Amino acid sequence: MAAPRKQKLKVFQAQIGFYDTVVAAPSRQAALRAWGVHQNLFAGGQAAVATDKDAVAAAVAHPEVVLKRPAGSSGPFQIDPRALPKVPAAQPKRNEAQAAKPAKPKPPPAPRADRTALTKAEAALRALDARRKAEVNTLRERQEALDAEKHAAQVGHDLEHRAAAAALAKARAAFRKAGGSG
Repeated sequence: MAAPRKQKLKVFQAQIGFYDTVVAAPSRQAALRAWGVHQNLFAGGQAAVATDKDAVAAAVAHPEVVLKRPAGSSGPFQIDPRALPKVPAAQPKRNEAQAAKPAKPKPPPAPRADRTALTKAEAALRALDARRKAEVNTLRERQEALDAEKHAAQVGHDLEHRAAAAALAKARAAFRKAGGSG
């Protein structure tokens, strides 16, 4: 049985939303699928081949999985980063009329949403995808084994058929030589 052929992976990077991302994929199209985009980010220069050694090592350790880190940071790439990107606060423009009015008290900030359920759902989806990928690999290996067995059986049949046909021809010739007809 032949060993499954591994595709050579390339590591691509792109900034998507508030995150720098990397993905190890066999082609640009595969990278775009992993990122979940339909627009060719490579054509516009928003995506490119990764050159950072740490980014390449992290991506190759997790083939075809998008790894992220907050945009502009130098932290490690992760599957589900906990750090949020740092966004500079925008300075509002104030005109003279607004400056004369007393400032309204700001409402207290809304409580941060609980991400636990979302994290569990993402992990469940990744596990399901991993199980499916393993299942497909197992089925492919079984199919390759069946194909090899079928080929070996056909070769064996062909050899036996030739030997039986030769024995028949020899017996027919001996029969005719002995005076038989038919």
